[in-house]
Amino acid sequence: MPELPEVETVRRGLAPVMEGARFRKVEARRPDLRFPFPKDFAARLKDQTVTGLGRRAKYLLADLSSGDVLVMHLGMSGSFRIARNGGEDAVGEFHHPRNEEATHDHVVFHMSSGATVTFNDPRRFGFMTLIPRTGLAEDKMMRGIGPEPLGNEFNAELLAAACAGKRTSLKAALSDQRVVAGLGNIYVCEALYRARLSPKRMASTIADRKDRPNERAEALVESIKAVLNEAIVAGGSTLRDHRQPEGELGMFQHTFRVYDREGKACQRRDGGKIRRIVQVGRSTFYCPVCQR
Repeated sequence: MPELPEVETVRRGLAPVMEGARFRKVEARRPDLRFPFPKDFAARLKDQTVTGLGRRAKYLLADLSSGDVLVMHLGMSGSFRIARNGGEDAVGEFHHPRNEEATHDHVVFHMSSGATVTFNDPRRFGFMTLIPRTGLAEDKMMRGIGPEPLGNEFNAELLAAACAGKRTSLKAALSDQRVVAGLGNIYVCEALYRARLSPKRMASTIADRKDRPNERAEALVESIKAVLNEAIVAGGSTLRDHRQPEGELGMFQHTFRVYDREGKACQRRDGGKIRRIVQVGRSTFYCPVCQR
């Protein structure tokens, strides 16, 4: 599933053709994806202008002139492509080629910018819905989502307070969207490695007895921000079905330090070999020598 850097890459790819543009026509070619489309979905979008295109965790949020927000989620295999000037550009890409079958083109936006934006989703785990902006923060999808890891409010104090008293592992805590938004499996592994913290370490150990951050919390926040920013610059990690704005492969997977490197030597040359374990149903990769 695309993680925060991949979704942010998609947002940046769609923004030039969607922000400030009006929906001239919308095609919803089936009644549902993961969930049914809202009643009169296409009609409610027609003639509305996209006043801004944002992201919250792994959700894309298109603010509309009607006061509604078009909420879009890529799911496991969703991707966008943009057609303009007689050609097509893919928006983000993972390792396996994006599905080209028109039978999986489920939603098509015809924009006043002259672009046609098509959402393709073979597995149909993605979804789109419309929510009034005034009620967005309290909607069941958004309520309880933690701070954005690249936002100004996310700092060591906030993370330590969220982890204080938790008897779960650091890996489990960071994977919890209530603790920090949009931080998926790959980037949790990479951030913990950079911070030299074991994924098995108890989450509460990044706070002192007064729930204040210690040096572990400071290092972890710094590592989270660094790894996400680097991944966004690189266009995300090319693993499965995601595509970059102009069809290029995301390159961050070439700089993985632990993820998917089981049995390989630690890049710190400390004599350790990368191990793989399973935590919260996902593979965790770490160095048992330098991550404590």
